[in-house]
Amino acid sequence: MPVVNITGALGGNQFEPSIAVNELLPNIMCVVAVDTSTGPTRIGLYRSIDGGQTWSTTILSQPAGYAGAEAPTIDYTFPSTFIVTVHVFNGDNDGTIISYTSMDDGLTWAPPVFVNKGYGLIVHNDEPYIACDRTPGSPFRGNAYVGYTPLATAASSIFLQRSLDQGLTWQPPSRISSPRGIHDRAAIAIGFTGEVYAGYITTGPDSPYALLRISYDGGATFQPPVSNQSTLIASVVPAPSPLPVTGYAFRVQTNLSLGADISNGIYSGTVYAVWNDARKGYTDVFMSQSPDGLLWSEPVSITGAPAGSQNFFPSITVSPFTGTVRVIYYSNQINGFLLDVYVAESFNGGATFTNRRLTTTSFNPNGNSPVPTVLIGDYITAYTQAPDNLAAVWMATTQPTGKLDIYFGS
Repeated sequence: MPVVNITGALGGNQFEPSIAVNELLPNIMCVVAVDTSTGPTRIGLYRSIDGGQTWSTTILSQPAGYAGAEAPTIDYTFPSTFIVTVHVFNGDNDGTIISYTSMDDGLTWAPPVFVNKGYGLIVHNDEPYIACDRTPGSPFRGNAYVGYTPLATAASSIFLQRSLDQGLTWQPPSRISSPRGIHDRAAIAIGFTGEVYAGYITTGPDSPYALLRISYDGGATFQPPVSNQSTLIASVVPAPSPLPVTGYAFRVQTNLSLGADISNGIYSGTVYAVWNDARKGYTDVFMSQSPDGLLWSEPVSITGAPAGSQNFFPSITVSPFTGTVRVIYYSNQINGFLLDVYVAESFNGGATFTNRRLTTTSFNPNGNSPVPTVLIGDYITAYTQAPDNLAAVWMATTQPTGKLDIYFGS
């Protein structure tokens, strides 16, 4: 279907989109994003019941005492539940993680629930990521997991919490990563029998690595012990931030994105990891894969983009219906400055990829501003819509206004 501007009729700016689709009723989908259309920074909820052709808008309510919200993510679980996780903050720069649950396909939402409260600069929880267990053969089907990052001045770590009641309550946190080094965002994927793959990228004081821990008991415990530095996926060369392109000032984090094949296809059980990496001297998207989350292949580029181009913000989705692997990402490969969104697609378990452009018009990340933009969000998101279609959302600036909008495409 054609690319759709979800938020073009709204005021303000919208960025950091995340999407989820009802697997039983694939015309029903929900998107969340940071939204400033009402003034303060809030979370916009955009809902479509016609497969993404048209969208309604709701601004999610915040707990009392919090000045703003950001970094939303959303996921779906059977039969009609959507769960959103958000970072909210107040005037003291407090970082708290909350969640919202809808049990009627995003039509109505329960009041926000506290996942873990923050305490300003002492404990500032940020960058939540939600994943739900939808695997038919999993004994933990219905569990929800949220990873997030308690930030500190010199170091940070990755925490994970689980919910056994669709986000209405959350169990105490488990620390997934070492407290040494810097970690920006967690990645979570659910395997064929309910394995929880919790991954992250750590930088300094050790060399940068993509690392993983696995739970075989529905998130109650994780292996290996974190003191063992977790399972190594690959060494990483972080992308420079900002990217070395004249006129770019927006930040680019080097974050992991995980996917697992829970289909009944021949590649079932395979786990995939993608991230943007500067090992070639420019930023490109690399993938490693594993049959079990323990032994990982050597990283390979999947974009086919020209040498010297910048390719970043990868988000992976693996079809639960067919095992098709799709990774969306930003790229400046057309003219070296303007950005587009591409998708890398593999129909043979990641052995080969073909790439196609999703955007129909390249966009200026700075909009119309004479001053380079410092934030275009930290991610875009891919999801799979039945029977085997891509459902992708991204931020692009819209002309002639130059505002940041959320777009949907497949």
